[in-house]
Amino acid sequence: MSDDEEYSGDDPEFIKRQDQKRSDLDEQLKDYINEWRKQRAKEEDELKRLKDKQAKRKVSRAEEEQRMAQRKKEEEERRVREIEEKKQREIDEKRRRLEEAEKKRQAMLQAMKDKDKKGPNFTITKKDSNFGMSNAQMERNKTKEQLEEEKKISLSFRIKPLELDGLSADTLRTKATELWETIVKLETEKYDLEERQKRQDYDLKELKERQKQQLRHKALKKGLDPEALTGKYPPMIQVASKYERRVDTRSYDDKKKLFEGGFDTLNKESLEKQWSERKEQHVGRQKSKLPKWFGERPGKRAGDPETPEGEDEVKPDDEEIEEVVVEEVVEEEEEEEEEEEEEEEEEEEEEVSYSNTQCLFQTATFM
Repeated sequence: MSDDEEYSGDDPEFIKRQDQKRSDLDEQLKDYINEWRKQRAKEEDELKRLKDKQAKRKVSRAEEEQRMAQRKKEEEERRVREIEEKKQREIDEKRRRLEEAEKKRQAMLQAMKDKDKKGPNFTITKKDSNFGMSNAQMERNKTKEQLEEEKKISLSFRIKPLELDGLSADTLRTKATELWETIVKLETEKYDLEERQKRQDYDLKELKERQKQQLRHKALKKGLDPEALTGKYPPMIQVASKYERRVDTRSYDDKKKLFEGGFDTLNKESLEKQWSERKEQHVGRQKSKLPKWFGERPGKRAGDPETPEGEDEVKPDDEEIEEVVVEEVVEEEEEEEEEEEEEEEEEEEEEVSYSNTQCLFQTATFM
């Protein structure tokens, strides 16, 4: 047994100590409870403050999102409004250009009607100063929707709306007559324009054919192929003579013989051939005998001999033939020599021109 159990019932000090301990424990528990309550109240205040802050943040975020949405909406409306204004400006500009084109067309048709019928069936109009390739490319690159829109604008300008509300029968009849006259006028103009287009197409074909004929004659004068200038591209520049590009079909032995004196042999053979041909031609000619003279020689005086001096020695026919043929052959040789000299001069000139063209071509390539 312990001391407390031993003296629990008899010692008053022990009881007093026990009461003191119990009271101390109660005070300590009270302090702990109060501290816990304070801490809990503080945590609750902090939690409440955080919740209030979170609620305020949500409200501010919602307001900010609302402001952003309003700003985006305003920007989108402004962008749509700018696009609509741009489209409207383009439509107004197209309408204005179409109105100007329609006015010009009407003025041109009126001028064609007022012009004398004896004049030419075409007019040459100058291009506008503002016309350029960029505008043409833009016209070609237009989409189908843009073309449809331009068509609608043009039709809205040309086809005016009918105001038939509140019109009487006579007025409607007059309006129908006016519309019929307008249709007849438009069909007449359409037929005239189609006929004019046919005539212009025929004139263009004829002019193209004339141009082709002129180019053919020009190419023939320059020594080119007749179709050289009629194609899509110009002919190639000829930098050398066509005689320098000829293919030599002779063998090596034939060329060697020519350099070893074959030209003289060929010249002699050609001369002998010409001699034999001329001799056969002269021998085979038709001979006519002179009639025998009866009586005295004209101009003969008394005492003169029968044959004058200087006529006793008469050359035979063969010697005369040989002299004539030799003279002809000599003349032909001289002519051939002159022709050869001219050909050599022409070849030298062609070589000089070819060298000049090569020099020019080289300088052009280096530049």
